[in-house]
Amino acid sequence: MKIAQIAPLAERVPPKFYGGTERIVSYLTEELVRQGHDVTLFASGDSITSAKLVSCSDVALRLHTSIKDPLPYQVVMLEQIRRRAQDFDVLHFHIDFLHFPVIREFADRTVTTLHGRLDLPDLKPLYRTFADIPLVSISNDQRVPMPPVGWAGTVYHGLPTDVLPFAERPSGGYLAFLGRISPEKRPDIAIEIAARVGMPLKIAAKVDAVDYVYWDSVIKPMVEMHRNVEFIGEINEHQKASFLGNASALLFPIDWPEPFGLVMIEAMACGTPVLAFRRGSVPEIIEDGVSGIAVDSVAEAIENIEWLLKLDRRQVRAAFERRFTAERMAGDYLAIYQGLPGVRSKAAPLRRAAGGTTELQIVA
Repeated sequence: MKIAQIAPLAERVPPKFYGGTERIVSYLTEELVRQGHDVTLFASGDSITSAKLVSCSDVALRLHTSIKDPLPYQVVMLEQIRRRAQDFDVLHFHIDFLHFPVIREFADRTVTTLHGRLDLPDLKPLYRTFADIPLVSISNDQRVPMPPVGWAGTVYHGLPTDVLPFAERPSGGYLAFLGRISPEKRPDIAIEIAARVGMPLKIAAKVDAVDYVYWDSVIKPMVEMHRNVEFIGEINEHQKASFLGNASALLFPIDWPEPFGLVMIEAMACGTPVLAFRRGSVPEIIEDGVSGIAVDSVAEAIENIEWLLKLDRRQVRAAFERRFTAERMAGDYLAIYQGLPGVRSKAAPLRRAAGGTTELQIVA
């Protein structure tokens, strides 16, 4: 199939540091190319891919110090896509909803994966207006607050099996927190849990400008107060393998409806069990007692740490390989592509890999 993948321009594909959406776009793009499809990636010019790259900005917009307003670059990208739309069997968007008015004439050959939270009230009138656009959710829980829309399926994220190696015997003896310093991610709870169970905690996370006050007023004082807590800062993919692989467990104490939680399956790939709060997608991702433990409170987390650390890391890795590989993710998306009314491909139906929740029909 001739497939266009349209990525956000804030980060390159794949991102150098934090950037879950761009990382998934990269994994999907590379797996589709590996399977023999003709893939074109619309992304920032510093992206690295084996697909055909259409540069829509010189570098990732977050790193471009001279750019004050990203919107003009996004509009230019949409115009490039509109002009070339007939070149592709399928156009797969990962940029929220900015493209909706542009794709009306060829919407039946498009898929839009929604990577963010959907419980914000301002989104409902927008999605009601564009209820015919084929959408993909990244968890079933993500769909809960939405009005009736054109769901084409739910596709869980996936990683290449070799991107994060399995570590059967971690050497660190610490708990890990990986992601962003923000109120909804609750690094304060991770610090509290580690302190109360008497284990070291390493925090590898970036601090966005919007969260500087939270960092300065809440988290930084806690880090300075607890000797068992080490703040590492933002890490790259190479550092992530060692950071997660040598951790005894990952703490994921979220306090918001997390649409997926990529770090959970990254930890699982390393064999590292996950202690997560039962919010958002967590019950769908964590197999309780196999790849981790889902809890509802700090007290329950503390009670279950001992059990968590006894989980078989080989079974954690096996859960990842069974459900969250890039091959499975690409297979689910290909099945959705072929189910779109306007797809011109004459290929035989594909077998779906196990582990996905794809729907082949657009449902209202």
